[in-house]
Amino acid sequence: MKVRYQYRIYPTPQQVKGLNQLFGCCRVVYNDALAIVRSVPQGEKWPSNAELQKLVITQAKKTAERKWLADVSVVPLQQSVQDLSVAFKNFFESRSGKRKGSKVGFPRFKKKLNQQSARFVRTGFSLKGNKLELAKLGRFKVKWSRPLPSEPSSVTIIRNTAGQYHASFVVEIGSINIEPLRPSIGVDLGIKTFAFLSTGDRVESPGYNRLDRKTRRFQRKLARQVKGSKRREKTRLRLAKLKLKTANIRKDFLHKTTTQLIHENQVVVLEDLAVKNMLGNRKLARAISEQGWGTARTLCEAKANRVNDREVRIISRWEPTSQICSDCGFRWGKVALSVRSILCVSCGTEHDRDGN
Repeated sequence: MKVRYQYRIYPTPQQVKGLNQLFGCCRVVYNDALAIVRSVPQGEKWPSNAELQKLVITQAKKTAERKWLADVSVVPLQQSVQDLSVAFKNFFESRSGKRKGSKVGFPRFKKKLNQQSARFVRTGFSLKGNKLELAKLGRFKVKWSRPLPSEPSSVTIIRNTAGQYHASFVVEIGSINIEPLRPSIGVDLGIKTFAFLSTGDRVESPGYNRLDRKTRRFQRKLARQVKGSKRREKTRLRLAKLKLKTANIRKDFLHKTTTQLIHENQVVVLEDLAVKNMLGNRKLARAISEQGWGTARTLCEAKANRVNDREVRIISRWEPTSQICSDCGFRWGKVALSVRSILCVSCGTEHDRDGN
């Protein structure tokens, strides 16, 4: 099973200059390849991946407009064209119904201000002691927070919108054996309480209110500033760091929670929530998006595949779990979201809405 291990790297000023040049070259090669595909008349055959690499890399280096492509390693440039092929594959599989999940749109041109990345395969990188060596870029200092479980097959260098650099390694791992504490558990996801468990325990999510207020304040400030000014760029960077901090807190919480659920329970039962539709509620959209319900489900399913004898089951979103008494089975019907406690008229048991 292939997984990713990500580490923070600290390039020198000279290496930062080289990485920025590499990101620009990868972005240009990707956009040139996409422009060629879009220019093909309707009904005619599109160029293959090998033909695109020849056009936007090999032949482009011989022109005056793209001769600077020779200054960087050819490996990430080839991988950039390969990424375009994968994007088209996902688009057509999504249109035909072979790909599950939300619909994938037609590939778009890459922008300079978004997150930047460049991928190296085994021919373009190596590990020299505690440092990472990249072709034509030298050795990088890596913050090894944990050891790699096996030899990596590729590494992706990422620069996020906050200006931080990371190395994401793809490694092969085997499944692990952990004895579960319980045969199964039901999980009801919510806003005020992130998860109400069938054991009666509650999992509270971190508070995002303070960071959210600061983020909204800087967003208003950014909207008033002149585009292209140094002060606007300074505000954009502070805003990006705030959003990154919120995302890191959420990611850390979701990873720890889902790991505990999978390790302690043989079967984890979740509800099939229509998160995208629920975000249409303007009053609850921000609170729902902060919780990361979709990410929690994805992490549970991925971690269940890594541990032997683990399973994640999904209950239909149309199952009336909040309308039926969990003790006697009496159905009292639909109840408003504001009602948090329900008294069953059949057996007289008082239920917490989420607990029921």
